[in-house]
Amino acid sequence: MSSPSTVSWRSGAASPASAIESPYAWMRLCVSLLLMTLGGSGMYSVTVVLPAIQHEFGVDRGAASLPYTLTMIGFGLGGILMGRLADRFGVVLPVALGAVGLGSGFIAAGLAPQLTLFCAAQGLLVGLLGTSATFAPLVADTSQWFDRRRGTALAICMSGNYAAGALWPPVLQHFIDSVGWRQTYVGLGIFCLATMLPLALLLRPRPPLVAAPAGAGSASASATSVPRPMGLQPGTAQMLLAVAGVACCVAMSMPQVHIVAYCTDLGFGAARGAQMLSLMLGLGVVSRLVSGWISDRIGGLRTLLLGSVLQGVALLMFLPFDGLVSLYVVAGLFGLFQGGIVPSYALIVRQHFSPAEAGARVGTVLMATLFGMALGGWMSGAVFDLTGSYRAAFVNGIAWNGLNLSIVLFLLWRLRGQRAVPSPAAPAL
Repeated sequence: MSSPSTVSWRSGAASPASAIESPYAWMRLCVSLLLMTLGGSGMYSVTVVLPAIQHEFGVDRGAASLPYTLTMIGFGLGGILMGRLADRFGVVLPVALGAVGLGSGFIAAGLAPQLTLFCAAQGLLVGLLGTSATFAPLVADTSQWFDRRRGTALAICMSGNYAAGALWPPVLQHFIDSVGWRQTYVGLGIFCLATMLPLALLLRPRPPLVAAPAGAGSASASATSVPRPMGLQPGTAQMLLAVAGVACCVAMSMPQVHIVAYCTDLGFGAARGAQMLSLMLGLGVVSRLVSGWISDRIGGLRTLLLGSVLQGVALLMFLPFDGLVSLYVVAGLFGLFQGGIVPSYALIVRQHFSPAEAGARVGTVLMATLFGMALGGWMSGAVFDLTGSYRAAFVNGIAWNGLNLSIVLFLLWRLRGQRAVPSPAAPAL
């Protein structure tokens, strides 16, 4: 006779041992972290291969940036699709689809004879069906397994995105230099298929907040089911968060997407740029973990404000410093300053909207941040083509960061106004 835990494992329901913040929840978080690190290869591989793509297909910098833009657009749109699949069928299905999409996408891109087919493989397979399945669905799923330490758990989960940025650029650059970018892409596709599918099976139990009967939700769930998040209509609040996400990530994408090409233009070589990108995103992991700890104490909005201010400072520092050593320092500071921004959006959604809408709303807001990365990646390349320099592209990023700051300040002002009127259902910041 099967034990209750075995039955629940096979059926996909949450077992008694699989409670909120239980040892299983932390183990599951580690699996999600690893999956996001593997899936993040789809976003960072195309930034490393950008100079090789430009040379291979004989295009300008803006056209060479297009595969990244299409990957990020597919990434964002796919997040909504995969989030809905996860809400309905559990997170295993989208992650398994993502493994197949990512693996086949890398192989197809590595064999692409022209830029158009390379862009299609990156946007449709790597972005829409691949990497998207290892971001928004895993973030929404993780938020359902934690309560008191939700900010920390989300930060750990989303650190996989930056761990991918720290791991993949130097590894891929090594293989690109050794065997070429095409062989590297094909090998990466096979590796993703072999590792991600087995890991997906470890996530079969459904989250307790989903499996619980109606009316048996946690205290935090009832506390966040408010009709006017931040004193606004839900659609208005989400729209403002989405615009803020676009703005902050247009700014964020400038160094992340173009640091390798920037270093090549300065004469330092692509390998140095890959090292800076790795340093930037490696320290971004530290930033995300620290920001998660901070957000559990001051809330998502204030953490977002802090990260946005620091990101603006780091972008300003790129303007006067373009020496090799100074660029390493500024790249590291940029990683430390902006790593906690995107997780703050997911936490804000979970704090100020109903948990029953977590998958769709988290997916939508994260889609906006990814669209910002896509827009910024292309825009920075286009500005470079127009001006012949990255200086104007950095100034453009600073302006977008200012828009993000203004929206965050407005939301904080609205929230304070809402708190001025006593309400038993008012959420914490």
